[in-house]
Amino acid sequence: MKKYSILLLLFICTLQARSQDKPVKIVFDVTSQDEKAHQSTMRHVKMMSQAYPDSEFEVVVYGGAIAMVLADDSSVADDITQMKDNENVSFKVCEGTMKRRQIDESILLPGVGTVPDGILEIVTKQGEGWGYIKEAHN
Repeated sequence: MKKYSILLLLFICTLQARSQDKPVKIVFDVTSQDEKAHQSTMRHVKMMSQAYPDSEFEVVVYGGAIAMVLADDSSVADDITQMKDNENVSFKVCEGTMKRRQIDESILLPGVGTVPDGILEIVTKQGEGWGYIKEAHN
């Protein structure tokens, strides 16, 4: 636990030290159904969006992670809802995943948008120069 706390502190200090640098664009890839992965994603997005207020962040959710953006199932619903007014942070869910799981857009959390294909969205962002983070939890 101490090692994790020290690493997190170093990460935050690094972000704060670099917060004066040019803006960044980062896409987060979330496919895990593990709620801990959803929670760590939100920690990362919150910390980075605070450290880089002029930067852009997009969380792309597909596959097993779909519960992360569902109003009745999300363990991070409050965090996502609080961030919906931050125009530099967006949450997108794969329409293909929604179709396969018979999920209607009406049950998504407020502020969550859709994209036709989650993988294509990520590849497109990378082609536009966005950084890439694969979210997982061990």
